[in-house]
Amino acid sequence: MLLTIALDGPVGAGKSSVADGVAQKLGILHLDTGAMYRAFAWKALQKGVALEDEAALEALTATDLPEVRYENGEQRTYLGDEDVTGLIRTGEVSAAASAISKWAAVRRRMVAAQREIAAQADMLIDGRDIGTVVLPDADVKIYLTASASERARRRCLELEGRGTPKPYDDVLREINERDAQDMNRASAPLRCADDAVRLDTSSLDFDASRKVLLAIIREKLQ
Repeated sequence: MLLTIALDGPVGAGKSSVADGVAQKLGILHLDTGAMYRAFAWKALQKGVALEDEAALEALTATDLPEVRYENGEQRTYLGDEDVTGLIRTGEVSAAASAISKWAAVRRRMVAAQREIAAQADMLIDGRDIGTVVLPDADVKIYLTASASERARRRCLELEGRGTPKPYDDVLREINERDAQDMNRASAPLRCADDAVRLDTSSLDFDASRKVLLAIIREKLQ
């Protein structure tokens, strides 16, 4: 029986970075589903497909659905033979991913692909609808969050580290807008599953968040 751990939460909560460390400690794989949406959005931008055209995006899923491969235990995201892992972390792609993720037609194809991946190995999967839609029967469900102000602060530090600083007020506004879109979309809105453990990391640093998350998982699996 394969182990599945669902980790959901809003943008900027640190899901992917914390999940990487926890998955390594547990000796399992980590699937960042956000990278799949980013890769698909990147392809839509490359092909000039309108992000508001659900039919055109649905057609694109038939030819350009992202593929996840694991190389030395690390997730790489491909479109055809092209590794786009390093191309999908820009602000433009992030905004596009948010725009296309509201469409039910896109989410249906993504959910099916994510379930196929999760059926192949023990895995920690993070995203927005993992415990509620993708893997409603996951062995462990956790909702990782933090205040919007703290998520904006962390994002600003990340952007500064990349050499692309941005005003705090702009970052906070973008986070609030993304939260509103994710939580109010018609298809699979972001929410905490009824049987999920809610973990607020507003007052925790990365190491502490990882330790608490790991402790929750180990307790649930006892």
